Parts: sequence; structure tokens; C-alpha cells
Amino acid sequence: MRTSAATSFSLLLLALALYACAPAVRAGPPTLSPYAVASWYGPGFHGKLTASGEVFDMYRHTAAHRSLPFGTRLRVTNLSNGRSTVVVINDRGPFVPGRDIDLSWAAARDIGMLRAGTARVRLQHLGRDLRYVKRIKYGSTREGPFTIQVGSFREADNARRLKEALSLRYRGVYILKGYLKDKVFYRVRVGRFTDQKRLLQVAQALASEGYPVLITSWKEAF
Repeated sequence: MRTSAATSFSLLLLALALYACAPAVRAGPPTLSPYAVASWYGPGFHGKLTASGEVFDMYRHTAAHRSLPFGTRLRVTNLSNGRSTVVVINDRGPFVPGRDIDLSWAAARDIGMLRAGTARVRLQHLGRDLRYVKRIKYGSTREGPFTIQVGSFREADNARRLKEALSLRYRGVYILKGYLKDKVFYRVRVGRFTDQKRLLQVAQALASEGYPVLITSWKEAF
């Protein structure tokens, strides 16, 4: 007997509730190569949104990394002079081959690498600020297939930067242009899911990483 759309949606909500109660963060520190090539970014990005949704402040001690969860704290030591600083990961990058971590202007200044532009560094994991972990939310629609919305922006550049960041680790990232009360919004979404188990796996991974997650109907996107 075929399951009705309402029953299927109820099962999805039950699964979401179970996921919300489950631990969102893996035990122990993430796998981290102790040595890396650092670069830095500053004035060109100051005031723009990071992949975590925070506004980038070049005077704060933050950094961008391709895979470490948002909120990860690292001690970064410049191997050429022994100077170190502590940063919090709140962005994705760098997008230049051969570079492993992008430091804010303030962090790069602390370890004396502003003029050189890049430096060989040692990374030490110091823990994580769990306030960055998000909970899974869901829309009111009951019909699949489903998709995962990770951001909604008034400016297309913010959506493009988030899409680029997500594409480092996830497939099927796309931007949907929509309208709400005659205002244009650019929604960043991941995937098209008919398998609820896979849907919840990806949603949980995104939320644990620190992205806001909204499960909604893929049909609403088109």
C-alpha cells in the first residue's frame, strides 16, 4: 500500500525530531594537518558576509578554512619567526591552490606575515565554540522531493560567495532567484532529495558544520 503524502511528511518530521535530539557534533577534535600554508584577506572583504553568516571584520581574529566546522579555535604559529595568534574559523576558503587557511588582517599582522602575503604555519586545535552549531528547521510544505536551503539574500554577490563556499564540500548547490512582496531574494540551496535518510544526513552535516538549514519542498523552487 502506498504511503500518503501526509503520512510521509509526518515520518519526516519525526525523523527530524530525532535528529534534533541527537548529538550534533562528533566527539574529539577534527582531523587536522599540523602544518599548512597561510594567506590573509582584509580590506576587499571587510563588511561582507562570511560563509557562516557573520559579517567579516578584518580587525577580529578569524580565519577561513575549507572544511573545519565554524567555531573551531586554532592556534596559528608562523614557523619563520615563532609568533602565534588564536583564531576562530567563521568562513570558507582559501580558493587559491596551494593555500590551506586564510587569516584575517589582524591575525596575519600578529604573526608578521602581512608583507610576505603567505607563510608556512603550524596549526593547533584548541576546541570549538558550539554556539555555531545550528538546528535543522523545516518548511510548511508536505510534498517531496525535498531540498535544503542554506541562505537567502537580497544581494546576489552574497549568494554567489556562499554557493562557492558550499561547493567545496557539497554537490548540487544552486541559487534560486525569487520574489517576496516585490523584493528580489537569492536563495542558496543544496540538492534534490527523494531519499529521506540521505536528506537528513546532509541536513545534519550542514547544521553541525554551522550552516543554517531549512528543509523545504524542491517543487516550490520551480
